Amino acid sequence: MRRLAALIVLPFLAIAAGCSSSDDTSTTSGGATPVVGDGASSTPVDPSAAAAGDKALTGNTKAICDQAGRASTSFGQTFIADLKLQIDAAAKDAAAKSEAQQKIDRDVENYSVALSQMAGLADDKALKSALTQMSKQVKALKGDVTKLNADKMSELTTTLDKACGKS
Repeated sequence: MRRLAALIVLPFLAIAAGCSSSDDTSTTSGGATPVVGDGASSTPVDPSAAAAGDKALTGNTKAICDQAGRASTSFGQTFIADLKLQIDAAAKDAAAKSEAQQKIDRDVENYSVALSQMAGLADDKALKSALTQMSKQVKALKGDVTKLNADKMSELTTTLDKACGKS
């Protein structure tokens, strides 16, 4: 299983590194940012802050593209951590396996929802369509990270890059 993980993770690392936004000086907007991490320590989100973030993104194709790039990079990092968690949990009891799967399910769902929310804020038809399709494809994984490989992530990234005029 560890060998399989290495075969999956290594090409994915290169793709995740390539997904990151080249504009590191841009500001992070709230609203459509996916929730990552273990979910154990969640800070309540101020609805007015989320609304302000959504307002800042609404109709702003560049800001949405930047946010989607950050979300994709974040998901790539989370994906790698989840894959490791799944491998480690395989050697443990059923409770550990279940807990790991619940976290993976949450992380995949959070990314899908974030993409969907960004699609809802986009005015550009190509970007809206790309984000909607990406959201559906990620949701179709249903928490099965073994369905996500370097080719699939590359396809998702290429779709986003085309919609954002980066290809």
